[in-house]
This record gives sequence, C-alpha cells and structure tokens, in this order.
Amino acid sequence: MVLLDYGSGNLHSAERALVRAGAQVEVTADHSAALAADGLVVPGVGAFAACMAGLREVRGERIIGQRLAGGRPVLGICVGMQILFERGVEFGVETEGCGEWPGTVDKLEAPVLPHMGWNTVDAPQDSVLFAGMDPGTRFYFVHTYAARTWDLPPSEHLAAPKLTWTEHGSRFLAAVENGALSATQFHPEKSGDAGAQLLSNWVKSL
Repeated sequence: MVLLDYGSGNLHSAERALVRAGAQVEVTADHSAALAADGLVVPGVGAFAACMAGLREVRGERIIGQRLAGGRPVLGICVGMQILFERGVEFGVETEGCGEWPGTVDKLEAPVLPHMGWNTVDAPQDSVLFAGMDPGTRFYFVHTYAARTWDLPPSEHLAAPKLTWTEHGSRFLAAVENGALSATQFHPEKSGDAGAQLLSNWVKSL
C-alpha cells in the first residue's frame, strides 16, 4: 500500500495506524509505485488550496484518476477527502479540486469553529468501512470546512454510493464509499480503536 507523500498530512501517524491495521506501507510520491499499489491513501491537513497545490506538484490528481479508472482502491482522509470534490471555497477564494465527485466544499455553519472533537456518525447498514461497529462509535474531527451536500446523480448502471453523515451546527458528510473511492472527513489515525477498526476494514477489502 502507498501513503501518498505530497507535503500535506499526518504521514507518520497515518503510517503507524495503517501498519496497525495490517498493511505494508510505503510512504512515497513515486508515480509508478502509487499506481501499482493494492491501495492508495491520500491524507490531508490544512487548507484546500495548499493541498491541491502540493498534489499537483507530484501529479497526484492524475494518480488518483488513473487508479480509479482501473477500479483500484483509493482512500482520502480529512482534506484528502475534500480535494476529491470539484471545488473548495475558503476565505472567498475558489480552488479547483480533483473533480472525482461533483459539489463544493465550504465553511460549516456552526456556532463554534473549527469543529474539533469526537462525533458519532450515521453510517448505512451495508457500509464496509463501518462494518462491525456500534452506532454510538465516535470518531475524531478537526476541520472548519466540509461537503454539506451530495450532488452526484443516481445511475442505473452503478451501485449507489454509501453516504455517512454527521452534524456540527449543520449536517455534513463524514464519509463516502463510492466504488473504488472511499473517504473520511474525520481522522481515523486519531480515532483510537474505532479508527483502527475502520482502517482494518478498508485494508481487508483490498
């Protein structure tokens, strides 16, 4: 498995968490290695625009697109989830994302920001990521922006995406499972045993 190193993300904690989940992990931006790996993890912290700039420097958006075109699994974490959407809006500035999903990542509507702490999530019963977890399981979030709508129209040819929601002030997407592409807004690597189980579920699905 490759943990994509593009200058953004908790690489060391994410690497430790993936190893704990049973993965053999290579931290690299090498194009060939990232394309050949059983799974690709795209972490992210900080600003949407900075993450996209770093991703483009290593042709990360092409790696993601090429993997998904071949049905090869990708997992985005935090801003690594956000950049999968068409665009992000921060401080009034719009930045183009990877465009794997339609829609905009923008500021949460909440009395206290950033959203920092533990939240339960509302996951679908057939979720792979959340398989075997109690509905009261909590995950660790730290963010100000999120995808608050799901704009991908249904298709009669493709399985419906599995959407997991949570709330902080208003409802937003906590996780998405869409074929080979999965993502979490929270940090599984900071979510203790619950995060370890989620990563283990994903690793076992590869």
